Amino acid sequence: MKQTIFTGMATAMVTPMTPEGVDYEALGRFIDFQLSQGINALVAVGTTGESATLSPAERKEVIRFTIDRVAGRVPVIAGTGTNNTQHAMDYSISAARDGADALLVVTPYYNKATQNGLIAHFTAIADKVDKPIILYNVPSRTGCNLLPATVEKLAEHPNIAAIKEASGNMSQVVELFARCGDKLDVYSGEDGLTVPILSMGGKGTISVLSNVVPKEAVAMTNAFFAGDVAEAARLQCRYLNLINLLFCEVNPIPAKAAVSAMGFGKEYIRLPLTPMEEGNRAKLLAEMRRLGVQV
Repeated sequence: MKQTIFTGMATAMVTPMTPEGVDYEALGRFIDFQLSQGINALVAVGTTGESATLSPAERKEVIRFTIDRVAGRVPVIAGTGTNNTQHAMDYSISAARDGADALLVVTPYYNKATQNGLIAHFTAIADKVDKPIILYNVPSRTGCNLLPATVEKLAEHPNIAAIKEASGNMSQVVELFARCGDKLDVYSGEDGLTVPILSMGGKGTISVLSNVVPKEAVAMTNAFFAGDVAEAARLQCRYLNLINLLFCEVNPIPAKAAVSAMGFGKEYIRLPLTPMEEGNRAKLLAEMRRLGVQV
């Protein structure tokens, strides 16, 4: 088994913005908040960070800023995937050079690829860097499913160390563990499946939930790894409604609304995403208050 990048909870962070650009003051305070709550790792410029609408310069600068602000206290994972292999290589080389601890690389979206194409895509990127890569499988957003047999082949590459699995298909997750659970680490890419995937041998979750309740999300994985599976399951159920509300509109619309209500920047989100609908926002904030989140 390759070296584990992190164990527990990693926050796939929102990127606070204003109409003028990235709000680095709010982003810095949000990073500090996450660290103060005991988060195990941070992801910059993932899907939740609005990577699709950040400019190339903004993507690189948000990653650099996060690395500098964290200053080695937890691993920083840089989202460097795109549907253009050359661009993904360029982002990955830049993030590796700037000191990212690992790279999160999503399957190509829209143009997609065959399974052989996925092997070629990820191998080309992995050949260009000396940092561990986390494959990211989220077919509901990309229209492209990274199959367990393909992951098994990719796991042979020394720089491909893990997968963020967000297919939502537990049969596929079981097959993934059966084929290559001893060859690379598996992280849940869905907060609603944290404990089920941990029970199969998962190392943790790359989480949207932990944007809002990082301490409590970490408590869930801590309980599981301490052997208190009942407590981990209790926390999974306790936060299920909040998880569902964080995905009642396209991610990261609700997460951005929640983090803004907590005082970390304006609720500004770039088109084609739009601000959260008022009825959904009211339900989200009510659930946050019920759980003790200060908004």
